[in-house]
Amino acid sequence: VQLQASGGGLVQAGGSLRLSCAAKGRIISINDMSWYRQAPGKQRELAATITSGGSVNYADSVKGRFTISRDNYKKTVTLQMNSLKPEDTAVYYCHADGATYYSNDNIVADKIPYWGQGTLVTVSS
Repeated sequence: VQLQASGGGLVQAGGSLRLSCAAKGRIISINDMSWYRQAPGKQRELAATITSGGSVNYADSVKGRFTISRDNYKKTVTLQMNSLKPEDTAVYYCHADGATYYSNDNIVADKIPYWGQGTLVTVSS
């Protein structure tokens, strides 16, 4: 299972960006999916999570501005970011809390954390 993130870039404060992450592989289903972010000099933090059933949870710092969604058929997760602030500047990583997939002739269900490569979001003031 590989996660490929895209959609980062430079935006002015108050603007919007949309991040996407696609899971690649012979995947049957993916467990909870999340977006984490890591600002310069800070620890990685959880921004938003969506369960396989569609329940969502957000960090207080992004609540009301960010929306996480997923397409279980396409195996994608999206983060719509509105009203961006300079403090949202960070590298954003998509994450999956395990997956069920085909491996040779077997079906494997794991709880291995999968990470995308990170995409940089820069918000200018």
